[in-house]
Amino acid sequence: MTAPPAPGTLYLVPAPLDFGCDSETPLASVLPDGTLRQAAALTHWVCENARSLRAYLKRIDAVHPLAAALQQQHITELPRQVHKKGDHASAGGAAFDARPLLAPLLAGHDLGLASEAGMPAVADPGSSVVRAAHDAGARVVPLVGPVSLLLALAASGLNGQSFAFVGYLPQDGAARAQRIRELETLALRTGQSQLFIETPYRNAALWQALVQHLRPDTRLALAQGLTLAQAQIHSRRARQWRERADFAPAAHLPAVFAIGQ
Repeated sequence: MTAPPAPGTLYLVPAPLDFGCDSETPLASVLPDGTLRQAAALTHWVCENARSLRAYLKRIDAVHPLAAALQQQHITELPRQVHKKGDHASAGGAAFDARPLLAPLLAGHDLGLASEAGMPAVADPGSSVVRAAHDAGARVVPLVGPVSLLLALAASGLNGQSFAFVGYLPQDGAARAQRIRELETLALRTGQSQLFIETPYRNAALWQALVQHLRPDTRLALAQGLTLAQAQIHSRRARQWRERADFAPAAHLPAVFAIGQ
């Protein structure tokens, strides 16, 4: 009886942070050559969106030729409910079983996991795939690349020794104001920086709510378009932002917001 092949390696492949932006950053400026070489060598993928992954692979191919043509890449998308609700039941998402997605890995192929921007499974879906790979005894290797949350935190001046990413805030005005006050109280009581994001076209509404509801001495940081030529990073007290009524975040750039001491 033939023994089953040893599982392949799951590679977590970071993507540049320019997804959905008007301009692209040269890959060599934000991703090490080793990451690009390893991505080019893969032929089996699990991803957030197949179309955006193919566009990313086309960019990689211009730097390092792909091991298989785009038409021959084996690409599987994570289910839509995982995008919307996450893949951690403890966080209110669906208890998603990713084991069926690992068939190529269990057959001995190396497998890439990618999101549309940044590191998969960090503020993006994919953790269920990583858990399933560990449970299957496969090797998991995160490749080096940009992670917007850490770049924003490092540039904010806020506490980088204790921090939390809390995802999206409510869209309803009253619920959003309440959540802002809850996060601010936690940040001021514990010293833990609080990071969150928003869909770009809602950046201005969230910004106005933060400037309006935060206490005067609470520090509010904004990092937009990270790694892009038009990147902007600001960090001031809420009272100082109230004096800058002319300022508003760009509606077309992804942003990370942070509050704390």
